[in-house]
Amino acid sequence: MAASDSLPSLVESSNFLSVALSQHDESGLSEAELESLRKAQGWLEQMRQLKETKDQVSAVKRNILQAVTLALEEHGVQEEKREEILQFTRTAMEKVLENYHRMPDWAMGSIGGTIDNQRTSKTYFVRDEKTWWLSTFDIFPGKGPATILQHRIAPGNCWAFQGSQGHVVIRLPVEIWPTALTVWHISKATSPSGEVSDAPKEFVVFAVDEAGAETLLGTFMYDVNKMIAQTFHVQKQLPRTFRYIKIQVESNWGNPEYTCVYRVQVHGKRAGHDGDRQALQVI
Repeated sequence: MAASDSLPSLVESSNFLSVALSQHDESGLSEAELESLRKAQGWLEQMRQLKETKDQVSAVKRNILQAVTLALEEHGVQEEKREEILQFTRTAMEKVLENYHRMPDWAMGSIGGTIDNQRTSKTYFVRDEKTWWLSTFDIFPGKGPATILQHRIAPGNCWAFQGSQGHVVIRLPVEIWPTALTVWHISKATSPSGEVSDAPKEFVVFAVDEAGAETLLGTFMYDVNKMIAQTFHVQKQLPRTFRYIKIQVESNWGNPEYTCVYRVQVHGKRAGHDGDRQALQVI
């Protein structure tokens, strides 16, 4: 079944849950049952967004291939060579999109990902008169750290902390074996100032247990000269599952006042009910 074919049923299911939750006073459901419904609604919303995104990505891929084909024809490239270039283009696009399609995001706010505010750096607010003009571009509206758990990437829609060092602790809706992390920032082309010195650079990732003990997952670097979404795979195999992930930024790309994080995605496999590792089936 095509992705778009199942969209109506997802929308109808989500609407049904919305009605059930809005009428919970009359439903007689317990708080635990209501919480289960809320989580189910979040999952349905993520599934719907994923399917819509896949349709959009497919359309973009078709447009790119059509544009490349037209350019090759206009420049008189021979058919055999033209097909070779098109195949290379298809392979390159598949490699770029592979992680995006196959790895679920356990940190997404709509499915229950939250911020542990007690163990997270304070949000930075611009109050200096010399930088007041930044607010004209909506760079610093004082958005909280939960901003990094949503999917909208646009200039200013980020969480900022003071200086070049800070940290955030994400609480996942379930325990997982973390396998990778994706960090997002805007590009120089879309930045109102034309530069991205506020992007994180070097950072360290930890899995954190209920007692607060940290297990190192790896040390990484976000490169502003590469794609805006960069995926980093954990550098060690873990003996158990975790529900908390800590990202500790050690430096940025030159901004002395603040660092901005646009989105963080946490990837991994959910623990099976019997305690064994269980691969997540991606819709």
